[in-house]
Amino acid sequence: MHITPVFRFRSWRLPLTLLAAATLAACGHNPPKRAATPAPARNYSPVAPADPAAAASVLMRALGLVGTPYRYGGNTPESGFDCSGLVTYVYRDMLALNLPRTSRELAAIQGPKIAPDRLAAGDLVFFGNKGNVWHVGIYVGEGRFVHAPSTGGTVRLDHLDGAYWRDHYTGAKRVLR
Repeated sequence: MHITPVFRFRSWRLPLTLLAAATLAACGHNPPKRAATPAPARNYSPVAPADPAAAASVLMRALGLVGTPYRYGGNTPESGFDCSGLVTYVYRDMLALNLPRTSRELAAIQGPKIAPDRLAAGDLVFFGNKGNVWHVGIYVGEGRFVHAPSTGGTVRLDHLDGAYWRDHYTGAKRVLR
């Protein structure tokens, strides 16, 4: 009795297959980055917000949205959030405060600029470079902020001294007075 194999192995296919797999794996591998010299951590002294009750409601709502998917142009928990959509939603929902819609417009609102060591809970923190602002978050305290970072991500809590955020920090504005 003779059994016909379903797949007939050819000896030259195995080395070619292994070579192709190794080549593809190498293309998908990012070379290790050199460790950046850590910048000295900023001092984030606790600064009491002007309206502690309003700041607490903003923070509780913002932190409650951690895990909500990012969506460009999104401004509700159901649709997802982009960075400025998160900020405008939280302030409108909790304080009936209508803020401008984009991070650039938010950075231009009237109000004092706040030094990093004078941030209070509820302050807006901005990121960009060369005078352009492209990202915003809500300061929580102890050097941390909540924000909607990027496509494929979710609303999350990050530290201002993280390498990317530290390098792109452009300032802060106080909304609660």
